[in-house]
Amino acid sequence: MRGEILGFERRRRWSDEEKLGIVIAVGVDDATVMQVAQRHEITWQQIYAWRHDLKNKGLWSPDAGALFLPFDIPTHGVIAIADTPIIAASMAVELRLRNGRSLHFDSSMAAVALTQLIRAVEAA
Repeated sequence: MRGEILGFERRRRWSDEEKLGIVIAVGVDDATVMQVAQRHEITWQQIYAWRHDLKNKGLWSPDAGALFLPFDIPTHGVIAIADTPIIAASMAVELRLRNGRSLHFDSSMAAVALTQLIRAVEAA
């Protein structure tokens, strides 16, 4: 049995910054994991492994780049549908701040109090 040596394989070393750049590239311009993997000549499994590893190191968050838009919560607590008043049920809300912290509060919390809380947490 004969074999042919085509060249030597080298093991590539990727820094955390390079890995993060590749992981973040998924979804940019609708790029799939497979497309990003092919572009960088790695397997799609490697991207998922890096994603898991970077998340454990605290370098990547699944919510990174998430866009949060402002919205108004009715303060009067009554929503009229077909002239029938329905009391809006309060619900639990999670707010993730830019510094990585998150706040959990009730939707019935006063806007002034919530604003003060957010400012206090961001300043801490």
